[in-house]
Amino acid sequence: MKETKRLLYPVFIFVFSIVALGLSLFLYIYWYVEVSSRLQTVIKRFDLDRGQFFQLETWVVIVILSILVGLILVGVFVIFAYHVKTNQLYRLQRNFINNFTHELKTPVTSIKLYLETFQKYELTRDNQLKYIDYMLSDVARLTDNINRILNLSRIESGGYKGEFVSLDLVEVVEKFIDKNKHLFGNCQITIKNTGDSPMNQPVDLALFEILLMNLLTNAIKYNDSERPEISICFTKQQKAVQISFTDNGRGVDRNELKNIFKKFYQIKKSGMTTEGSGVGLYLVDKIAKIHNGKIVVNSAGTGKGATFTLTLPSSGRSVSK
Repeated sequence: MKETKRLLYPVFIFVFSIVALGLSLFLYIYWYVEVSSRLQTVIKRFDLDRGQFFQLETWVVIVILSILVGLILVGVFVIFAYHVKTNQLYRLQRNFINNFTHELKTPVTSIKLYLETFQKYELTRDNQLKYIDYMLSDVARLTDNINRILNLSRIESGGYKGEFVSLDLVEVVEKFIDKNKHLFGNCQITIKNTGDSPMNQPVDLALFEILLMNLLTNAIKYNDSERPEISICFTKQQKAVQISFTDNGRGVDRNELKNIFKKFYQIKKSGMTTEGSGVGLYLVDKIAKIHNGKIVVNSAGTGKGATFTLTLPSSGRSVSK
């Protein structure tokens, strides 16, 4: 409610300024035309010299004034649009800070409770191992969140120098899933190569694995199925390699599709923002662009899963030696 009121003030001022400026221009022109009309009547009545009253410069002044007023209107509109955009970014950043603080605080609080339990009670070995597993899980969650912010900072700084080498993407994905299978729980991940041939492509392996981690963990995290499913399909086109990630998760509402890769943006569910930092998919989009590629998302709607399609041009980037 407060944010709506804050936005209404600049909207009201903007509309008032436009109306006032437009009305001033209209009244000025109306006044001039009215005065000119009356002067013409006087000139005809008394047979006066028309050149003494009307000169070409007068209309030139009117035209110039109209152009200047138009430029002022454009300037006011640009300032207003910038203000609205800044306000929206501020709101997204505030939501990000609130949610990210929660994402950091929750595992820290959990770890603290487990350590206090160790301190106060004598636990059996089985219980010790159980609590240690819980703490390791919280540490992994905490590390993942911190790494996302660090990776975002590195990429946005513009100083990140990637090392691009030619790799078989199918093999890269297979090794990545096998190496991190403990993070994917009971998720069923299938890989399909429609070309039945190596998909060699110049990529920065570290960045590409960040992209994979974000796409796969998101597909599992935002999934209400008893067993999450992800299908990864490789397709070789004439001048590009296409990788699609299809899941059976919550899906994406059509109205959210155009915003999902924006920085700090979070999908709303039942009037509330979902958990997460809002930078995962933004990172994915940035990494795709670093590889001269693009990523798009398609979904039939909420509850119907989603498909993220990554397209990388075959001639995209020279390979480092």
